[in-house]
Amino acid sequence: MDITTLLLQLVAGAVGGNVAGSLLKNISLGTLGNSLAGLVGGGLGGQILGSLLGLPGVGGAEGLDIGALASQFAGGGVGGAIVMALVGMIKNALGK
Repeated sequence: MDITTLLLQLVAGAVGGNVAGSLLKNISLGTLGNSLAGLVGGGLGGQILGSLLGLPGVGGAEGLDIGALASQFAGGGVGGAIVMALVGMIKNALGK
C-alpha cells in the first residue's frame, strides 16, 4: 500500500460517512462525527474490502490508473459508510 491509496481511502471514507449520515438521519453523528467515523472506516474498511475483493491498488498491486483509483475510492466510501452506521446504531442503542 502506498500513501496515495491510503489518502484516497481516508477522503472517500469521510465522504461516505457524511453521505450515509445525510441519508440515515436517525443515526447521524453530526458532520464531525460522521467524518471521523468515515475516516476510520475508509482506512480500515477500504483495506479489508479491497483485499477481500482483490481490488487493484490494495494489498501490493499499486497503480494510478482510473480503475484503481475508482475502486480505492469505492472501497473507502463503503467502509466509511458502514462504520458510521455501526457507530450511530451503537450510540442510539446506548441512549445517546
